[in-house]
Parts: sequence; structure tokens; C-alpha cells
Amino acid sequence: MADFQEKLGKFRKLEVEILAASVDSREAAESMVDANNLTFPLGYGLEAEAVSRLTGAFYEGEKKFLHATGFILNRKGTIMVAVYSSGPIGRLTAENCLGLIEHLQQSEETE
Repeated sequence: MADFQEKLGKFRKLEVEILAASVDSREAAESMVDANNLTFPLGYGLEAEAVSRLTGAFYEGEKKFLHATGFILNRKGTIMVAVYSSGPIGRLTAENCLGLIEHLQQSEETE
């Protein structure tokens, strides 16, 4: 999340909003916000199993958490890219997202 915070200005120039959500408690989420100086919204208290059923995110049943899952939506709310991690690697990076979003926006302009 620090990666996205660091590049937040670039996202805003592209008129892109960042939103994160977690199964963590409010206290844990606030700690994450403080530790990373996050200024974008971070939801908390998601029901991991329910989110997994709705989105396809990988659910760790024994420890009851979701593996990282990321989505890039277009202006209409359509999922353009979804990245599902099944372990500790395989996440969207801010730079990769910026590159794809710039490409998608340029494609929209030429349509």
C-alpha cells in the first residue's frame, strides 16, 4: 500500500481513485494507515469467506484471511484487470497499474 501512496499524485493526475479493503479490525487498519501515512480510503472488517465467494479471491480457511487481490476498473465500473494472489507474491504494483491505466485511457481517446 505504501507503493500506491507514494504514487498517489500520479494516479490523481489521471483522475484515478485508489481504494483498499481488508479483513483486519478497525484498530489494525488504523495502524496500517498510520504506518504507511495512507491518505486514500482503507476499508476494514470484511468477511473473508464472503468476499472470496463474491470475487474469487483466494481464502485461507485455517487462518481465515484473504490473499491479496487487486482490480482495475474503468470509468463505467467494468473490471479491466484482476490479479489474484495465492500466496505471498503476485500483487499489482503502482507502476504497473499506472502504465496500464495510461494505455487504457489513451485507447478510450482514440475510440
